[in-house]
Amino acid sequence: MGLAGLMGGIHFVGVNAPDDVAELPVLSLLDCEAMIPLRQTVARAAVVGPDRLGAEWLAEARRVLLPGRRLVIESERVAAPVGLTQLALGHGLFVGERR
Repeated sequence: MGLAGLMGGIHFVGVNAPDDVAELPVLSLLDCEAMIPLRQTVARAAVVGPDRLGAEWLAEARRVLLPGRRLVIESERVAAPVGLTQLALGHGLFVGERR
């Protein structure tokens, strides 16, 4: 069943997930090099892994988030991306909220 057929409820999309992550009925996996294939302001949360810490991917993660929702970055060594308020920093994570 394709992604569109699964979108009746809460659904997860993994973009460039590690090889050991398997697709599930509630998890679609996509490989994308330049952008997150979602329209603007639709996601309730986003997680950016340590291999995608460039400004382009952080901007993409912010782009797809709804205002007031959370972005988790798997690194403490990042400045708060533009348009995010830092909520927490520690244990290897940055947590921010989209303004």
